[in-house]
Amino acid sequence: MNCPDRTILDLIGSTTLLALRRIAPASDARILLKLESENPTGSMKDRMALAMVEAAEADGRLKPGDTVVEYTGGSTGVSLSLVCAVKGYPLHIVTSDAFAREKLEHMKMLGAKLQIIPSESGRMTEKLTRDMIEAARLVAAETGGFWTDQMKNRDQMAAYQGMADEVWAQTNGRIDGFVQSVGTAASLRGTGEALRRHNAAVTITAVEPAESPVLSGGETGAHKIDGIGAGYVVPLWDKNVADRIELVSTEEAAAMASRLAREEGLFAGTSTGANVVAALRLADQLGSGATIVTVMCDTGMKYLSKR
Repeated sequence: MNCPDRTILDLIGSTTLLALRRIAPASDARILLKLESENPTGSMKDRMALAMVEAAEADGRLKPGDTVVEYTGGSTGVSLSLVCAVKGYPLHIVTSDAFAREKLEHMKMLGAKLQIIPSESGRMTEKLTRDMIEAARLVAAETGGFWTDQMKNRDQMAAYQGMADEVWAQTNGRIDGFVQSVGTAASLRGTGEALRRHNAAVTITAVEPAESPVLSGGETGAHKIDGIGAGYVVPLWDKNVADRIELVSTEEAAAMASRLAREEGLFAGTSTGANVVAALRLADQLGSGATIVTVMCDTGMKYLSKR
């Protein structure tokens, strides 16, 4: 059936919620994975990229012909590249060689202009994050472009509130815990706050790299979990949203990502691995009969060069 008014952007969201079968807690608690890999670019960031652009269009911050500017570890950049390609906006991305080559190539294929900031041995650090932010600020100032500024942009929250409503409907309101890793903190906060509006008793767990436990009050450090752990307390973080913070190492996250592929047939990145490690811990705490939802943030196809 032809749908002449639809675009690829209409396929964002409404993703599957799937129960893990073999990777399971000791109790009979259930872990359900929201398959955000089903979005057009294979990432949950499609939701927030579309929300940020459409909110700016609606209030006049973004006009036809304007350039969009962002700093990103890759998934946000790929999603913005898709949205801007469909809507016809030039896109300037500040990124780094610390991130998966597949993401950088994907952005370029979708028409984005890339500015690469060198990293320290391919690792994510606070300095790299801040260098990328400053470079993006300068580009926006020089070009007059619209800077989506994902670390501070609250427009993306609506996208994740929508994801929470999907989860609530898919579980028929039977959810005891939600687990999500923290990059900008928008997905944890937007989803967590919306789930709490449905049921204030839902336990919300934030996940951060064990090597850089800044949300937990520790020291900043380097890690290799793409897309999370900026190395400082990000502006959208609200400590009142999370009941718990789980620390997961790069090694633990990578090992779980491998298990998900081998045992569940789910090819995901390390942030998803970290989510599942933390979800298993929460399941052990909540015990028999609990239902925990976490997120398959993106597809492992984005990380082949890093394996």
